[in-house]
Amino acid sequence: MRALIQRVSSASVVINDVVFNEIQKGFLILIGIEQGDNQDDVNYLVQKIIHMRIFSDEEAKMNLSIQDVKGEFLVISQFTLHAQTKKGNRPSFIQAAQPEKAIPLYEIFCESLKINSNLRVKTGKFGSDMKVALVNDGPFTLMLDSKNKE
Repeated sequence: MRALIQRVSSASVVINDVVFNEIQKGFLILIGIEQGDNQDDVNYLVQKIIHMRIFSDEEAKMNLSIQDVKGEFLVISQFTLHAQTKKGNRPSFIQAAQPEKAIPLYEIFCESLKINSNLRVKTGKFGSDMKVALVNDGPFTLMLDSKNKE
C-alpha cells in the first residue's frame, strides 16, 4: 500500500463539476492499494501518518503532528501509484488491486484514520473521475510504502 501525503493549507475534490469534499489545514492523501495489501498495511500507514511530526511549532521547527494542529484529512484513491514504467512508454497497472479488494481496504484505511486520530476524514468517490485541487504548504510531499519501510 502506498500513500502520497501532501501537507496542505487547503484541498478539494470536484466530481461532475461539483465540490464533493474539501478541507483546510491538513493532509491530502493519495492512497494506492495493491494486490497483496491487507490490514497490516493499513495499520502501518495509519500509525505512521498520524504520528509524523511535519507541522511547524512556534519556533518554525517541524515538531507537530497532524493531531497537534487539529488538521483534517482528504483521502483519494489512486491506483496509479502502483504504475510500472520499466518497459515501454505506457504504464502498466497490473499490481494495483481490483476494486473488489481495493474498496474495502480503502474504506478500512479511512475509518482507521478517523478512529486513531480523532480528526475529520473526508474522501473522494472511489472509481470516479475526480478533479483534485490543493495548496501544498511548503511544498511538502512524502511517499510512504508499507512494503518498503524506508
